[in-house]
Amino acid sequence: MTDSVQAHPGYIGEKDKVLARLKRIEGQARGLQRMVEDEQYCIEILTQVSAMTSALRSVALTLLDDHLAHCVHDAIAGGDDAAARLAEASAAVARLVRA
Repeated sequence: MTDSVQAHPGYIGEKDKVLARLKRIEGQARGLQRMVEDEQYCIEILTQVSAMTSALRSVALTLLDDHLAHCVHDAIAGGDDAAARLAEASAAVARLVRA
């Protein structure tokens, strides 16, 4: 289902925003490591883990939305197999829900 190559990914218009979010998440991960190294209170660490999880979910939803709006839409409009593209998107949603 990933056999056709896009000229550019669907998130290209959001690339700077996605990268900025990922850099903040990277900073959150380093902060979590410091909290554990400094033996911070468990609940404070869990609060930060929750914030980081939410931030990752936000990035995932942005990528999924862009994938549906661009990659899937363009594939269907271009005559590609709609059922295959929708199955690919559905599998991605299932992975996000399980995560």
